[in-house]
This record gives sequence, C-alpha cells and structure tokens, in this order.
Amino acid sequence: MIKFILAICFSAWAIAGHTQEVDTLIYAQGKIINATTKEPVMAKISYQSEPYGNVVGFLNGSSFLFPLFEGEKYSLKIEAPGYAPSKYLLDPTEAKDRRVVKDIELALPGSVAENAETTHRIGNTMLLDNLIFTVGTASISPQSHQELDEVVKMLKDNPQMIIQLEGHTDIKGDPKLNMELSQKRVDAVKSYLILKGSDKTRVKTKAFGGTSPISRENTEASHNMNRRVELRILAN
Repeated sequence: MIKFILAICFSAWAIAGHTQEVDTLIYAQGKIINATTKEPVMAKISYQSEPYGNVVGFLNGSSFLFPLFEGEKYSLKIEAPGYAPSKYLLDPTEAKDRRVVKDIELALPGSVAENAETTHRIGNTMLLDNLIFTVGTASISPQSHQELDEVVKMLKDNPQMIIQLEGHTDIKGDPKLNMELSQKRVDAVKSYLILKGSDKTRVKTKAFGGTSPISRENTEASHNMNRRVELRILAN
C-alpha cells in the first residue's frame, strides 16, 4: 500500500515538471504502536502538506513512509479503533539522514491529563476540542471549564511541563483583527489556568490569526475547524 501511494506521489511530481532527484527527497517515517504494550497497531494514516494541502495521502498499516515534497511541513493524523486519535506536525528541518522519524504511540481514549504521559511528549500538539468561545469574542463558555480544568491538572501532575497555547481563527475577515482575536483568546485561556492555580511562567501564548488554517475550503465546516486553540508541549 505504501509503495502504491508513493508511486502516485512520484508520478504527480514528474507531471508537475519538477526535476528534483529522488535521492535528495526528505521522507517521513514511523511506526504506530500501543503506548502501553509497545505492540504494532493497525491504523488509518492521513497526511497533507501545510498550509495549502497541495499534497494529500492516505495509508493503512502499522507504519508509514512518504516523501515531504519541496521541504514543506506536513500534518499527520493517526486513527485506530479503540484508541484516541493523534495529530502531529512533521517539519523537514528536523530531518536526520533525510528522514523525519516519528514513531506514534496510541493511547486509549481519555482526558487530557490521563493521556499526558503517553501521547503528549515534548513538541507534540493537541487540540482543545471542547474549548468554546462566544462568536467573535474571547469570552470562554462555561462548557469549556471541564477541559481547561484537565489542563490545570496536567500541569500540576507534571511539575516540569511548560506549555504554549496557540490561537487560530478562520481565514475570513480582516487579518489584523483575526490576529488580535486569536491573541485575546489564548490570553483568556491562560488567565483561566492561572486563576485555577497554574504557574504563569509555565504557560506561554502565541497568536496565528488565520495564517495557519487546517482547511482553505469556503465552507462553514472548514471555518469551524480553523477556529481553534492548540496546546503545544514545550518542556516536560
């Protein structure tokens, strides 16, 4: 299956008129394993180049290998029945011997705090799925408190951990206002965490506005997907 996917990619590369030699490409490579038993896990693997999604691929198996064309970053999503889904960003600048090696450890579904030890290693990013803001504002909905309380617990249980809250908006509207809104939102989340007892020096923030969308489709579903706050582990 991997060879089939690679064949399509190489064909598309040739048709596009690129002449880059195969042996100069950087590859993403990794295994999918159970976080507890370390046994291989059969999973659905999907990836796409960022930020425009010009290259998209799908694999099935307990490992992956695909080229990172033109040195672009790639988002990687791993899904397997009975496990919590995992999302990662692969950066070709981190390659060694033309390989970006990323072995994925899948954990059972659970809360942020429960999965911190197994799925949220340094450099990993997780989406705060249940973080809800009033439309167009930085006002956090009470429905979000449970998930944010789990982040507070995660920081308490991991005293060396430092996180970065990364705010994103959709790609509609004024870019400057979107950047300001995303900053206000991550600041609001940080304020909540501090109010609940987290050390402010261990919570960093970064605003992206609409500069790093997951999707550029002009649909409401895509816009909702792009409006998000992600939590990146800087140290642990």
